Amino acid sequence: MVTRALTVLTTTDSAAKAEELARGAVEARLAACAQISAPVTSVYHWRNAIETSEEWQVLFKTTEARYDALEAYLHAHHDYDTPEIIATPVVRGSAAYLEWVEAGTTAPEKP
Repeated sequence: MVTRALTVLTTTDSAAKAEELARGAVEARLAACAQISAPVTSVYHWRNAIETSEEWQVLFKTTEARYDALEAYLHAHHDYDTPEIIATPVVRGSAAYLEWVEAGTTAPEKP
């Protein structure tokens, strides 16, 4: 069976919040891995104004099967009114790495 892998991107306004979102998703096996990027500057429309803010990007590695649960987790734990949640399919990747992503998003079998 070929696993359909996704990368899922979100942003938040502090390194601590980014780490909290990343750690929670990985602990819950919603993502095999989450990478936090250094601050980026975002410019966007919000409430009839142009805003500029410093944000941290979090890139989750997950599977298509776990996407809905990851999205629900992000909505429940994110403090933005409308968080960025964008999923991009992984078109190609190392078979071993993609197997690792699947294993990391699957609950371990009980003995």
